[in-house]
Amino acid sequence: MRTYLVAGNWKMNGSLAANAELLAGVQAGRADAAGVELLVCPPAPYLASVAAATADHDIALGAQNVSEHASGAFTGEMAAPMLREVGCAYALVGHSERRTLYGETDAQVAAKFEAAVAGGLVPVLCVGETLEQREAGNTEAVVSAQLAAVIDRVGADGFGDAVVAYEPVWAIGTGKTATPEQAQDVHAFLRASLAKVDEALAMRTRIVYGGSMKAANAGELLAQTDIDGGLIGGASLKAEAFLAIATHARDAAGA
Repeated sequence: MRTYLVAGNWKMNGSLAANAELLAGVQAGRADAAGVELLVCPPAPYLASVAAATADHDIALGAQNVSEHASGAFTGEMAAPMLREVGCAYALVGHSERRTLYGETDAQVAAKFEAAVAGGLVPVLCVGETLEQREAGNTEAVVSAQLAAVIDRVGADGFGDAVVAYEPVWAIGTGKTATPEQAQDVHAFLRASLAKVDEALAMRTRIVYGGSMKAANAGELLAQTDIDGGLIGGASLKAEAFLAIATHARDAAGA
């Protein structure tokens, strides 16, 4: 059985004081989400302090980005071994904002995925379509190409324990959310795509939803057969909201 994962992507938000308060709140309510894996992905300057704050708690640490290079003259980049050394277990790869704002291609995302695995991190591979692509009926073609770029590079064996996050770009920060049925359809398609490569891979891979999940809609989304958790943006900045989503995941796991 796949363990539900509720991951908080803090994006470019936070401060030492705000982070400490947020983590204290999450830790205080952690027992309410027993059996659900929690992950927080703070901005890079706070990775070490968050690692220290979560060291004695059952909360995993992840980076929001990772370089495709292991070392070298790449100013501003962070190599997977460095992230691992400061306590990261996960790294987001190919987030829609990295793809749209910074021009990351499918090939570059695949290279980052491979580098993350080589450096001892579990990649959270983000895939998703824009509103224009969805309205043109190209959702499956887009997410299939994004997933295939990684599979073609690393194969089933290289995919390891990676997580896939379906984040419809049109539902991020817009107030729009895919219906549970729409989200389930894409999650099922992604799992079927993995099954074409390796059935065991498809069954063990966690596919989480990353399109403006919040406490109000998490229950319905997490009740879907192929949705194994959430990649949470704004709601992850408030302990109460983040924990409410995690509690819905706990309930879904026990259903």
